[in-house]
Amino acid sequence: MGFDFEIVKEYIPYFLRGTGYTIGLSLVGIFLGTIIGLFIGLGKMQSNKWLALPFVWYINFFRGTPLFVQILLIHFGVVPYFIGETNAVAAAIIALSLNAGAYIAEIFRAGIQSIERGQMEASRSLGLTHGQAMRYVILPQAVKRMIPPLGNEFIVLIKESSIAAIIAAPELMYWSKAMQGQYYRVWEPYLTAAVIYLVLTLTLSFVLNRIERRLTIG
Repeated sequence: MGFDFEIVKEYIPYFLRGTGYTIGLSLVGIFLGTIIGLFIGLGKMQSNKWLALPFVWYINFFRGTPLFVQILLIHFGVVPYFIGETNAVAAAIIALSLNAGAYIAEIFRAGIQSIERGQMEASRSLGLTHGQAMRYVILPQAVKRMIPPLGNEFIVLIKESSIAAIIAAPELMYWSKAMQGQYYRVWEPYLTAAVIYLVLTLTLSFVLNRIERRLTIG
């Protein structure tokens, strides 16, 4: 079966639009996921195990169930419950953010715990509160160590955003499916989508490597 470039040309505007949505969903997802992850990660690290339990189970739920299922639950259950009707883009953002938050929480926990305990004790002995020590001493050092895994999570999120096509969020895979449904062709829509995803992930990997190298030198 040949590869028809003409139908790819026809769908280029849609692929570009879908790529924009893919990047947008991933950026918002990683931003909100980082905020959620920091909160959940700090919550899990509490010394009181009963207070930490809800945070532990948040991580267990979102890491232990498929993102596909989470998107469907949020799209058909959570979003309509709050606004009376569903919205594919909102559901995709919420699902990606909550899912990323669970993984980023573990990244924050590991990063913070990798800093020697003596630094917290030294900060407290200088008169800093626990919050001040975390903000000014521990987190700035931990963030450097978190950059590589956070970058990997962003790359994963770009690829996982393709699942949002199942609820008709107009990202890249949505238009690939639309093209496949219109022309009953497989190679053109899905190979084109694969190439675009590859370009996105390779570009992001290159940028992250440069950032990591600069931080290492610094």
